[in-house]
Amino acid sequence: MKIQVLTLFPEMFEGVFGSSILKKAQEAGRADLEVINFRDFSTSKHKQVDDYPYGGGAGMVLKPEPLFAAVEELKSASSKPPRVLLMCPQGQRFTQKKAEELAEEESLVVICGHYEGYDERIREHLVTDEISIGDFVLTGGELAAMTVVDSVVRLLPDVLGKQASHEQDSFSTGLLEHPHYTRPADFNGMKVPDVLLSGNHAKIEQWRREQSLKRTFERRPDLLETAELSEQDQAYLKTLKSD
Repeated sequence: MKIQVLTLFPEMFEGVFGSSILKKAQEAGRADLEVINFRDFSTSKHKQVDDYPYGGGAGMVLKPEPLFAAVEELKSASSKPPRVLLMCPQGQRFTQKKAEELAEEESLVVICGHYEGYDERIREHLVTDEISIGDFVLTGGELAAMTVVDSVVRLLPDVLGKQASHEQDSFSTGLLEHPHYTRPADFNGMKVPDVLLSGNHAKIEQWRREQSLKRTFERRPDLLETAELSEQDQAYLKTLKSD
């Protein structure tokens, strides 16, 4: 997958894209990550990318010309039109399901905004998706873009080593993930549940499923409305509701 990020602050991505799983994905040839300063596409004398909003108001608005020019150049160099993502608090709430959808694409262009906002023509005529990572406002779209790129790249084949590493993630199954334990089995009197030490894989899977249901019921009951639940799951939830 090729992912190109358009930003006014490319230096912000150096540590994130050069570390951990994102670094390994690039070294393994699974992901090609490129950060581009879209100020370079401004044709004004002082490389201006923003201007005052028509009608007045506080803040500056990103001009359409540099971003249109940048995206069009990237499209012309691609054999298949990329999906163009706009990081924006007004966008669709980003979810694991959306990450899985984007991980199927061959190429993505991610636009990071700054200042007061975007010229509306950027939204209407340039991008394919507007994405928000939550109901809050950041200084710019860079941190949101890093979040999206990380969540997508880790889903690519062989990036995590084992496919099961992400298939059981919270939200991938529609539920929150079950608790995890490792050695030692007894730490300061806090013991690992006996079932995990039993070697009985059927009972372990049942325990994990029930813990996943319990955690979701307690912390995110809204997820249960759309999760795929078996009769056994529903019976277990009834016991939780009755307690």
